[in-house]
Amino acid sequence: MKIVIAGAGSVGRSIARELLLKDHEVTLIDRQPDQMRVAAVAQADWVLADACSPDALVEAGVGECDVMVAATGDDKSNLVISLLAKTEFGVPRVVARVNNPKNEWMFDSAWGVDVPVSTPRVMTALVEEAVSVGALVRLFEFHEAGASIYAITLPAYSQVAGRAIGDLQLPGDAQVLSVLRDDAPLTASADLELEPGDELVLMFASPDETLRNDVESIVSE
Repeated sequence: MKIVIAGAGSVGRSIARELLLKDHEVTLIDRQPDQMRVAAVAQADWVLADACSPDALVEAGVGECDVMVAATGDDKSNLVISLLAKTEFGVPRVVARVNNPKNEWMFDSAWGVDVPVSTPRVMTALVEEAVSVGALVRLFEFHEAGASIYAITLPAYSQVAGRAIGDLQLPGDAQVLSVLRDDAPLTASADLELEPGDELVLMFASPDETLRNDVESIVSE
């Protein structure tokens, strides 16, 4: 895929390196000359320009990219970049970094954002996950689709330990996307038997409190 990342700070560069390792084509754009550390991500294309400018986005090839990542340290800029990418260039997927959790409510489809990524929220989720075995923890929400991704760790006494995923009979539209065991991802095949300590990554197409409580009861009791 062709991916353009606005914001070449430590976050943008880290994202670029990970994507390049997966053989994606990456372009980094930033308006600050001191952020143009080309040697740090030499395989990427670099553009020195203000990503809030449509002309700069044209230069970066946003019109031909598959994913736009607005990863600057300024929420206002990330919103403007997202809106331009979606409305002016028709980018299929727009991912935006949320720096201030108070601004998270704005990062939705109205501003062209498909996937908002709030670092504080992700860190909070990871902390909650570490101390809340047997409880569902929300990781991401896809605003436009209305779907959410949750994680839950099976406690030692879980009644589903030793049972296959296909036998769980999860309610509603809940489905298991993956299983993490000993920090390694496993394919969530119907015949995979679960073990205590497994972390289940689930998707809910339209989660509500009742559905979440039902899933928690099935998995953790």
